[in-house]
Amino acid sequence: MNRLARFAGFGQEVHEGEAVAPDGAVQPSVERMDAEELREPIIEALRGVHDPEIPVNIYDLGLIYKIDIAPKGDVAIDMTLTAPACPVAGMMPVMVKDAVAVVEGVGEVTVDIVWDPPWSTELMSDEAKLDLGLM
Repeated sequence: MNRLARFAGFGQEVHEGEAVAPDGAVQPSVERMDAEELREPIIEALRGVHDPEIPVNIYDLGLIYKIDIAPKGDVAIDMTLTAPACPVAGMMPVMVKDAVAVVEGVGEVTVDIVWDPPWSTELMSDEAKLDLGLM
């Protein structure tokens, strides 16, 4: 059984605090991570994704608009791009999905590109503005 299936409790019954697999083997109870505890590791993973044309990560660049985390660890992300004609528009959602998917405890990841509100430099963190000489 893979890690995600174990995390979700797939195929297990619970008897007096212990998980019982379909084959009858008793497995120790594993404490579930609160969905909000995933937020910081997800943000760190997003900080590892960079726009190839701008030397700043996409989180500090202000491209991530929303991170929704479901109780079972599924993650839905709304993001934008610096411009609709961005040359990496097709690659960026895949890069985001791949980065977040490796975070321990994360289930299915969906990434949607949104255009409202339009991205502007005001969405950037102060650190990103400083790195780009805008402060």
